[in-house]
Amino acid sequence: MDAPGKTNPIPLRHRFGRRFVQLQAGLLVYGLSLALLVRAHLGLDPWDVFQQGISRHTGLSFGTVVCAVGALVLLLWIPLRQRPGLGTISNVVVIGVAADLALRVVPDAGAWWLRGALMVGGVVLNAAATGLYIGARMGPGPRDGLMTGLSQRFGWLSIRVARTSIEVTVLAAGFLLGGSVGVATVLYAFGIGPLTQLFLPLFAVRDPAPAAIPALA
Repeated sequence: MDAPGKTNPIPLRHRFGRRFVQLQAGLLVYGLSLALLVRAHLGLDPWDVFQQGISRHTGLSFGTVVCAVGALVLLLWIPLRQRPGLGTISNVVVIGVAADLALRVVPDAGAWWLRGALMVGGVVLNAAATGLYIGARMGPGPRDGLMTGLSQRFGWLSIRVARTSIEVTVLAAGFLLGGSVGVATVLYAFGIGPLTQLFLPLFAVRDPAPAAIPALA
């Protein structure tokens, strides 16, 4: 998704330690946010509706499906000529593992107020986590890269249209597979953009100073 500030990759060596820790923290929190939404039983975001539907039909854990779908989406980058970064590979592995670990310790919510709290907390944490891992500028996630790659490959296709088309498709497929669609799906659709816009400037790593970039001979 587009957000204020620069989010394109920068030289890997620039503030590598801080950026790597920020990236991994963002992905871990992202996985936790997915677990909170699953346990709220009020619906999921489009991709996770799809992934939960696959999980229910295959018997694979939710996190395993998240990793597998991320890897398959990454393969679609090849004809789109997109280049993965360290953040891209980490995204494929870490989020699913973190989600499965969190699902082991976060119980199902029973009371309505607790379900609501998990839903709101999941959406807010998801936005903060997105700001963290995108702000680290170590490469987009596989699903984000698919969106931008399609837009670049087909010049007439805007990023907004590409994202909407992809998410409507996976949401419909996930619904047919039995994934959870509900009020959280709507809240996510309308809330994740503004919330990410709020968090990203807090975590975005700035460009290195010109003197810090080695000159090419």
